[in-house]
Order: sequence, then structure tokens, then C-alpha cells
Amino acid sequence: MKTPPIVSPQEWDAAREQLLVKEKALTRARDALTAERRRMPWAAVDKAYVFEGPEGKASLLDLFAGRRQLIIYRAFFEPGVFGWPEVGCRGCSFGADQVGNLAHLKARDTTLAYASRAPQGDIARVKARMGWAMPWYTITDRFDADFGVDEWHGHNAFIRDGGRIFRSYFINGRGDEAMGTTWSYLDMTALGRQETWEDSPEGYPQSQPYKWWNWHDNYVANAAPDPTWVEVSDAGEAAFRKRDG
Repeated sequence: MKTPPIVSPQEWDAAREQLLVKEKALTRARDALTAERRRMPWAAVDKAYVFEGPEGKASLLDLFAGRRQLIIYRAFFEPGVFGWPEVGCRGCSFGADQVGNLAHLKARDTTLAYASRAPQGDIARVKARMGWAMPWYTITDRFDADFGVDEWHGHNAFIRDGGRIFRSYFINGRGDEAMGTTWSYLDMTALGRQETWEDSPEGYPQSQPYKWWNWHDNYVANAAPDPTWVEVSDAGEAAFRKRDG
């Protein structure tokens, strides 16, 4: 293995600062891309899809679980897939292991669900073995073919207006590598992170960054931000901006 040069701490800091310029440019470019994504047109979903869940049949609207947004990851766990019936696809399972605590997505009115063609009994067994907690449904119709995930994995994002459902975005291939964090999921949705710094269309729901964050077992729907946390986060943000300014 041919290693990079070994340098002093001062030289390392200089090299890191040089690379940081490019990293910040990448962050700004990613923010611009997600802003453009929030302006993507929506495609109406008029077909009535049917899934099987732990409690029986479920419609696509049911998968929202009452929330405004829904992300469905098509995972390959079914006959013909390597590992069946003991385990799911290694790649899809690798991705499932990256999924963070879903309470933070729910606090942003967003549901994450997985879907496969395996029966519910097999899904429950594998979830228990692997320690996965996301809701996971069985595809029973052409949902996977209609949304580009019949032959390969992918994330489809949907948004609803009452009972009307729209497809807002789709990520697959290497794009799936980045998925798993609250931020990566929110960034693919129509509404984004819903924070005031974002460049979003007029009227989109937004609140102050940091303020809505909470311990995953402490979210209360429609609760005002904790005043002590507001004070602490304001002070931390001010110190951060003063240091970098």
C-alpha cells in the first residue's frame, strides 16, 4: 500500500482547509439540487394498489399512516432472490441496517415503509432476526412494475392532498447508497426538511432548524419547542457562526 505523504499538523491543517473549500461547494450544490427537487412536478397516482400488512389488506393511502408524505423502499425478499427464505437480498439488507430511528421522520409528517413480495409471515420473521422496526408490506399487484422497482431496488416518494396521492420523486441505483438518515429521506421528499433556511416554494411548511429536534422518545405532536432548548440551540448556533464568520 502506497500511503500519502506524512506531514506536520500545520501542513495537514492547510491541506484540509484546501479540500474543505470543495466540500462546502459540494454542500451548496446539494442544497441547490434538493431545492430543485422540491419544484419537481407531481404525478397523480390514480390506480388503487393493494398491499398486505400485519393487519391484513392495506391501500397505498393506508401506508401513509395518516401522515402527509410517504417513502417506500422496494426491498428484494422473495422467491428467486439470493438468501430466500432465510434472509433478504444482501444489498437491501445492508440498506435496512442503515435506517435511523423513524420518530424523527414522523415528526416531519413523513412515513417510511418497506415493500417486498414475500408473505407477511416471512417478513415478520426476518425483521425479528435482523432487529428491523420499519413497517414492511407485501406487494400483491403491479406496484413494483409501475414505479420502476420490479427488477431493481429504489425509493419512491409520495405526497397526499387529502385522499389524492401524487408521486413526487424517485431514487435508485447508487442514489440508494446515501439513504438511511433522517436528512437523506427528507431531502428526497416534496417538502424537504421543512426548515426556514431552505429554498422552497412559497407556502411550504417550514420552522426554525434545531428547534423541532428532539429525543426520539420525546416527540409530542403539535407541541411548541421547549424554551430551554431554544435558548441552548440559539447560543450554540451564534457561537458557531461567530467562529466561522
